[in-house]
Parts: sequence; structure tokens; C-alpha cells
Amino acid sequence: MAKTKTPKIDMAQLQEQLQRQFTNLDTKDPSLWPILPRILLCLFIAAAVAVALWYVKLTDYQAELEAERAKELSLREDYKKKLQKAVSLDLLKKQREQVQQYVLQMEKQLPSKAEMSALLSDINQAGLGRSLQFELFKPGQVVVREYYAELPISIRVTGRYHDMGAFASDVAHLSRIVTLNDVAISVPAKDKEKFAGSLVLDATARTFRYLDNEEVQAQRAAAKDPKGAKK
Repeated sequence: MAKTKTPKIDMAQLQEQLQRQFTNLDTKDPSLWPILPRILLCLFIAAAVAVALWYVKLTDYQAELEAERAKELSLREDYKKKLQKAVSLDLLKKQREQVQQYVLQMEKQLPSKAEMSALLSDINQAGLGRSLQFELFKPGQVVVREYYAELPISIRVTGRYHDMGAFASDVAHLSRIVTLNDVAISVPAKDKEKFAGSLVLDATARTFRYLDNEEVQAQRAAAKDPKGAKK
């Protein structure tokens, strides 16, 4: 049998044909190009579009990644804070109970509206018990706060210095809260030329009482509607 001859490929001629396809190309009209340059141009455009789309998408992913990282840091900080609160919850509860007990104890030292007269009498008796003479004992206008009412009392007493100190101590040890403010001690006008040992004490005693339910409701209503309260 005769052997079939394999056709030989002339590489030089093939290379020459390929080079001819890339010479004298009209850049204004690629549709007139030979087949091979057109295929290569299409592949280049497709690759460029794919790379551009990939870059845009990758940029979006990068921004999303940074946002998620920032969110993660925020959540970690929030977790740490809540964990600290959870760990110290029992301690905070104990402190809250202590504060509530302290508030209740302080409230017990505040008289009611009906007990104010007795408290004023106790202040007066504390002065008389120290041999002090009252020249002025004048309750002022009641100042209503959010949870309590404050009553200022202008007082002026005459007596000896040590008796005045004992009177201030007695007032401080009353079962109800009473404070002495704006204290001023002077020599009586009649004794300025020759001091006889008697002094004058001017002060403002402030006592406090808790509000009854009606007063508390009125205060809350005034806080919600300050314009209506002024009317």
C-alpha cells in the first residue's frame, strides 16, 4: 500500500499571511479588518469590560467589608459594656437597695404638714431651754420642691455665746431635719459702748417636710404643663 504524504506547513508563508492581516488597518472602521484582528479586538474589549466590572464589584465589596468591620468593632464595644454591667449587676442592685434605704431613712426625718407646728414649737423650746430670748421668730413662705417642701424661718435671739452654741447643737440633734443658715452674731446696739456679755444671733432656720399625695400630683402636673401652672 502506498503511504499518504502529510502536507507540509510553510511556517514562513503562514507568518507572512498573519503579518499582512495586521498591516494597513483602518482604525476608524474596524469592521473592514481581517478576521484575526477583529477576533483579537473583540477578545481585548471583552477582557477590558470584564476587568472593569470586576474592579467596580470588588470596590463595592471592599466598602461593604469596611462597613462590616466597623460594625463588628461597635458590637464588640457594646458587648464589653453590657458584659461589665452584667458582671456588676449584683453590686449595682445592692447599691440601689442601700440608696433606697437611705432615702427612706431621710424621708422619715421629714415631718408631714400636720407635724410642722410641733416642729416649730420644738425649735422655740430649744432656744428657751438655753436661756435665749427670742426677739424674732417668723416663718416665711413655703417653697415647694419636686418631692419636698422647704420652710424658712427668720429668727433673732439674744443671749450668751456658749448658750447660742448649745442651741445650735440642740437644733442639729432634733428628730427632724433643721438647718441654720446665714448665721450672724453681733453685739446689741445698747451694749456697744460697754459689752455686757449678751450677743444677738440672726439666722435663717430651714426645715423641710415631705409632700402629701395631692401636692405630689400637683407638682407632677405643673412639671408636665409649666404654662398652665403659671396661670
